[in-house]
Amino acid sequence: MSVPVDGAPAGSRLNLDKPLALRSLVFLEEGGEVTIGSPEVDSYAMFPADGAELVRMLADGITPRQAAKRYESAHGENIDMPDLLSVLQDLGFLHDGTVTAAPKPVRWQRLGRMLFSRPAWLCYAVLTALWIMEMARHPDLAPHRGALFFTSTYTVMSLVLFLGQIPFLALHEGFHALAGRRLGLHSRFSVGRRLIYVVFETTLPGLVAVPRRQRYLPILAGMLADVLAMAVLTLVAAAVREPGGAQPLAGRVCLALAFAVVLRLVWQLFFYLRTDVYILITTVLGCTDLHGAAAGVLRNTLRRWTGRAPQDDLSAYGPADLRAARWYAWLLPLGYAFTLTSFVMVLVPSTYELLSGLLGRLRAGAPMSEIIDSATLLTLLLAQLLLVAVLALRDRRARRTGAHQGI
Repeated sequence: MSVPVDGAPAGSRLNLDKPLALRSLVFLEEGGEVTIGSPEVDSYAMFPADGAELVRMLADGITPRQAAKRYESAHGENIDMPDLLSVLQDLGFLHDGTVTAAPKPVRWQRLGRMLFSRPAWLCYAVLTALWIMEMARHPDLAPHRGALFFTSTYTVMSLVLFLGQIPFLALHEGFHALAGRRLGLHSRFSVGRRLIYVVFETTLPGLVAVPRRQRYLPILAGMLADVLAMAVLTLVAAAVREPGGAQPLAGRVCLALAFAVVLRLVWQLFFYLRTDVYILITTVLGCTDLHGAAAGVLRNTLRRWTGRAPQDDLSAYGPADLRAARWYAWLLPLGYAFTLTSFVMVLVPSTYELLSGLLGRLRAGAPMSEIIDSATLLTLLLAQLLLVAVLALRDRRARRTGAHQGI
């Protein structure tokens, strides 16, 4: 007997009495649940232990009908095999043909191993020690807000800080990717949004299928890159420092870029925006979607307070997510309130002042250099806000499309 499987190519049918052509799968058991994935297609999902046992039987070449009978004998329950096959098909675990495709090679794996080898760690330790020693000898090299104003020309300052951060953002994301690639994991890079912030993201889909203790370095690698970047920038500023303590332009630029990296590290503490620190917390707690569970708990609680029935189904979340969501849910509104308050009290007035200053200079007939100075800074600020709005619309459209398709 053969059955059609939803999501399969048109006209395809799977025979319950014939072994399936499954891709090479990995299994990782943690906390009573099993993560199953296919490195070939970077697709991973969490199964209950008994469901994973059934998938193992299919991967071992047992026919779906035989696997269903064994499951029924072991657990005393019938299994909806066509439904399971549909899930496996949607995850990409089933081949369209019978030939097993070779896994794609992971590029830069050797470089990743070199960057996180023992000699490399020794170099990082020496570099960090030299950085701390220089700041102790010359406190003016330590990160401070005044370092941002390395020039009186706002245009130069804003462009240098904006463009100068791009290599360090690439370094941050590159360390994430290479720390994963040293484990044989593929990575993807994307641009996203966290509330009012534009963020660059490196995704390592296969990270969920490696032991938990091996996940910490890929998670923390970006912040390691930030620390190393600050160390190098500060040491360069120390090297060009004049005997009297004055800094040439190159040194002032390095200190300004180093302080901007400090601000990014501080931003990582806003874990409610799902930063690296958030991923670290969820990994330590054994959660899979703490943010989603916490948002569901919060919405259901607010609905109960207003006399309405809870709407979010929390049964899809694991026990670890629900335990942590009881306290984490209340950090979400506090964090969002803090971020939006900062936005209203800092960014909005700054934009208004820049716009007023530009109009004032135009009315007063100020020199063209001053007008260009104000206009450039205002344009960069508005461009960031516009990009946030575009990404928000993209996310909203994606959610609507997903809901329409039943995702």
